[in-house]
Amino acid sequence: MSVRLRRAPTQHTTMRISRHRQKPKPLVMVRYNEFIRVPKVRVIDENGVHLEVMDIADALNMARERGFDLVEIHPTANPPVCKITGLGQFKYQKEKEIRKQKAHAKQVEVKGVRLSLRIGKHDLDVRQEMSQRFLDAGDRVRIEIILKGRERQHMDLGKKILEDFVASLPNVRVDQPFAKQGGVLSMVVAKK
Repeated sequence: MSVRLRRAPTQHTTMRISRHRQKPKPLVMVRYNEFIRVPKVRVIDENGVHLEVMDIADALNMARERGFDLVEIHPTANPPVCKITGLGQFKYQKEKEIRKQKAHAKQVEVKGVRLSLRIGKHDLDVRQEMSQRFLDAGDRVRIEIILKGRERQHMDLGKKILEDFVASLPNVRVDQPFAKQGGVLSMVVAKK
């Protein structure tokens, strides 16, 4: 009879970790069936036909007879509106609407324009046109000057250049006033 020994696993085992994070699903919170805590509700059937105002017990019985759930779709109404439908189907439709709204929502970006103390007239005009295009597109614009070396002693000149630049842009409001952080002077503007 021979004895067979097994080797212990080594410390160098590798695990593959996914670096891609899954996006969280939109959370749809609804009250349904027994979680609806009001005495009377207005009921809509599975075909979209408005029924009458009835007791919650009668509405639950009607939903169960038809093989569906009773889902509260408008809790702030007086009395609350409930629909006879499948809970999973209702949540899916709501999540679909939320995703569609997010897709159509415009994300406001902050675009950057960089100036310097020794910027020329033509370069300044180009930066103004670029800033105006960003503002017309609905974005905010962060205007900044980076001071290097001895330029840091002339922050007052940098501030004046920033303020003159903002004053030259029509129809803007200052979202973030003049700020300095180290050698960086900045302002954030948006369209009125």
